[in-house]
Amino acid sequence: MSLWTSLEPASATVDPGSSTRVRLRVRNTGDVVDEYRFEPVGDVAPWTTVEPQTLRLYPGTTGTVELTFAPPRTSDAVAGPNPYAVRILPTEHPDAVTVPEGNLTITAFTEVRAELVPPTVKGRFRGRPRLAVDNLGNTKVTASIAGSDHGDHLSYEVRPGNVQIEPGRAAFVETTLKPKRIIWFGAKEERPYTLAVRRSGVDPTEIEGTYVQRGFLPRWLATFFGIFLALAIAFVMIWIAYKPQVRTSATEQTEQAGVALAPSPSATPETLPSSAESAPVEQPQVQQPPGTQEPEKDKGDGDGGDKGGGGGGGGESKKPKPPVRTAATAVKEVAARSEGRHICYRAYVADQGWQAPVCDGAEAGTVGKNLPIKALNIAVSGTKGVTGNGAHVVEAWLNGSKWESVPDQTDMYLGSTKEAVSPMEGFTLKTVEGTVCPNTHVKDKGWLKQGCTEPGAWRYFGSNMENDRLQLEAVRITV
Repeated sequence: MSLWTSLEPASATVDPGSSTRVRLRVRNTGDVVDEYRFEPVGDVAPWTTVEPQTLRLYPGTTGTVELTFAPPRTSDAVAGPNPYAVRILPTEHPDAVTVPEGNLTITAFTEVRAELVPPTVKGRFRGRPRLAVDNLGNTKVTASIAGSDHGDHLSYEVRPGNVQIEPGRAAFVETTLKPKRIIWFGAKEERPYTLAVRRSGVDPTEIEGTYVQRGFLPRWLATFFGIFLALAIAFVMIWIAYKPQVRTSATEQTEQAGVALAPSPSATPETLPSSAESAPVEQPQVQQPPGTQEPEKDKGDGDGGDKGGGGGGGGESKKPKPPVRTAATAVKEVAARSEGRHICYRAYVADQGWQAPVCDGAEAGTVGKNLPIKALNIAVSGTKGVTGNGAHVVEAWLNGSKWESVPDQTDMYLGSTKEAVSPMEGFTLKTVEGTVCPNTHVKDKGWLKQGCTEPGAWRYFGSNMENDRLQLEAVRITV
């Protein structure tokens, strides 16, 4: 060994977001002039700089370099002791590599960010917002969630009520808001509320939202029912007061017949019939009241019967709806026309729904309209299948480590069309054979042109998940 080293101090402490320095002394114990190069190694190497990076020493002389440690104030700088080392490479004796080791302790810090998704919910009997709690610190966070509002108008169901979040991770809390008083009639009312994320020893983090409570029946409908009821009562009263009188003419004709049979005043007693031989009285003909008829006799089986009996159902038959045109439908049509590898895809765009599928590098989604992609439908042909997973702006990987995987000419779906789930920010893809080359358009960044996968290997395409977290707006994909 022709080299002597010393770290001063061997152990150091640093706060995330600041820096500290350690001195490394090097002595050339050999008999020739030598030049040494210094390379930091270990978990803290990305945050370590060495000045100077090379040192030339004569035999028996000593030199000094400074190691500067500057861990960022992010969850990547894990709290606690972190061993580090510096590899020293002599130029004249390349095999005599020396690696002095030290220890760097990174102090802990906590930073919590919470967001309501969506911040405003509407309903008559309940609302269901989601609370996303992000741990931006470098140590585990334990917190409880509680809700409150001015006037005590709402009750709260929080699931789970307590969460433990690892550094750099997020937890999602399902919340159900229920009004204590139902609005049967009238306009909607806004109920501001607050969800508090409480941690031991620090002030709670409060997130404000709004619950818009709708009336069970709108005011105009209540007015309509009132007017309708008043008109119905008035109609019944008028009907009772002015009920139409139905009379028959049979009584009048009977009276006329009696007058015709009465004796004339000038008749003599001889001409009058005796009481024993009184002429038979002709019965008056009674007329039916207006609007009634005697039933007609059966007319037989002529054509006057049911004329429409043989027509069957006269309604028009409904036409069946055409099948949904998916990515698998499109890729089968392309594969039937052309051999080789093909890929077809379509995008579910916010406020627009599913677009028509496009293939082999055509553009899906929108550009310049601030309409994010919520989900993707992808199908391939000639690659023996495709595998992928979708990442979202708030929830990150909805399925965790579970990937979607389908064979050729079969629909694969990435992302979610649910309103409560945030837009996509990117996705991973891999084909069984060959490569896949997506090109993504991200909000405020434009087309990223991220290249292709290696054969049989996956790759992520889209917004930077560590820094940007921007929504995906359009894609172009080829295989």
